[in-house]
Amino acid sequence: MRTYSGPLVAILVICLPRYCICNNENKTDYLQFPEGFILGAASSAYQIEGAWKVSDKGESQWDYYAHKGNTIYDNSTGDIACDSYYKIKEDVALLKKLGFDTYRFSLSWARILPGGFANKVSKDGLDHYKKVVDELLANGIEPMVTIYHWDHPQVLEEYGGWQNEKMVDWFAQYARLVFREFGDKVKMFATINEPTVICLMGYGMRKHAPGKTLPGIGDYNCVHNLLKGHAAAYRIYDKEFRPAQNGRIGLALNLVAHYPKTMKDILAAEIAHQFKNGWTLHPIFSKKGDYPSTMKTIVGIRSSVGGYPTSRLPKLSQEWIDTIRGSADFLGINQYSGNIVEFGTEGSDPSFIRDQGVIISTDPSWEQSASDWLSIVPESMGDILRKVAKEYNNPVIYITENGLSDLGEIDDDKRIKYYREYLKQMLLAVNRDGVNVKGYYIWSFLDSFEWDRGYSERFGIVSVNFTDPNRRRTLKKSALWWENILRTRRLDS
Repeated sequence: MRTYSGPLVAILVICLPRYCICNNENKTDYLQFPEGFILGAASSAYQIEGAWKVSDKGESQWDYYAHKGNTIYDNSTGDIACDSYYKIKEDVALLKKLGFDTYRFSLSWARILPGGFANKVSKDGLDHYKKVVDELLANGIEPMVTIYHWDHPQVLEEYGGWQNEKMVDWFAQYARLVFREFGDKVKMFATINEPTVICLMGYGMRKHAPGKTLPGIGDYNCVHNLLKGHAAAYRIYDKEFRPAQNGRIGLALNLVAHYPKTMKDILAAEIAHQFKNGWTLHPIFSKKGDYPSTMKTIVGIRSSVGGYPTSRLPKLSQEWIDTIRGSADFLGINQYSGNIVEFGTEGSDPSFIRDQGVIISTDPSWEQSASDWLSIVPESMGDILRKVAKEYNNPVIYITENGLSDLGEIDDDKRIKYYREYLKQMLLAVNRDGVNVKGYYIWSFLDSFEWDRGYSERFGIVSVNFTDPNRRRTLKKSALWWENILRTRRLDS
């Protein structure tokens, strides 16, 4: 843990039991990727596929939201995106050329179940993703499939989306189909990508689809149902598919490192950690399960003060606590940055941020990316890994996303520096401190549709020309840097 006052100056360092922070950061052995460690690239369906009306594909809530107009920064959509639906062989050939071991991609729920429900299954949708899996395996690349990366059929949103508890069953039925159709060849599934982002941005702040403003109630309810949906899918796999398929099921959580602004704000940083990270970590990975006690207590008090008869944070029954607890074979961590935290008041009343009683900011000395939410804080990678290892008995971890946005430069030296420094902190956590990280995926393989920012921000190591009808791909300098890393399996010192 570190505290900061003004410029980024370390005041206090605590050595964690079993995960001791030592010196010799450039020791040669620390910069080597361990034997069996997998390195991959990542993407998601709506961001790269395009082909939004091909065959019998249904409309997703992101299709609907982007087509409304005035919802995306540059008024763009994912209608064509990278056109990856038609460029399977080209994209897999690039992955193979660069030397990646594994590729994480997501399925479009609306492409597989056009009407949202399991009564009508699209053969074309299934065939498309089977082609992707087969092409990857034929080229020696292991697929990791994300079942739900933010896009669900719009018809389900008409029923309330993740505000409706029936979504738990609908998602479970969709997941069962996915396991049945793909589990013989796919051995790693992430059920859900970033539940807190889905809920805060889509149901709390109206920045993402479905564009609802239900702060302090809708966002809590959304995560509540997503956790149930994840656990229901996991238990289905355990009971019906694991004996024959022997795969691994996890989920990808967006975790942020929180640093107290001053010595007086150490508790503030811990509260922010429990709200942002513990909200989804604790129910699954803690011994007791359920939401963090800090979060339950604070939201309960603030709900009472606001005149609500019960807490705005929904209560998990003991049955659901038991079902959710332990429902992951691995923890996927999407890690990009860190925050400075101090006690104070911000946000609407009620809201997730106001409930915490803290103010979130960044240090002025931190270098910025092209995204306003992404400051470059390499130590955040190691710090969050050690904290998770200490608090949750060192679970198996995959870094399922890590990367930097810019404006599309081909000579992207800033991205190379970012990757080098973050990878160094990860390797120190693994090789020096004993954190159980088994793999790492860059975000992202291709420049793609970046949600509410459209194509104005680029994360790819491969440039995509979005004004070219053929969506021409060009390797950036960072892609060539990664080609060397993938060949040598070590960072340069």
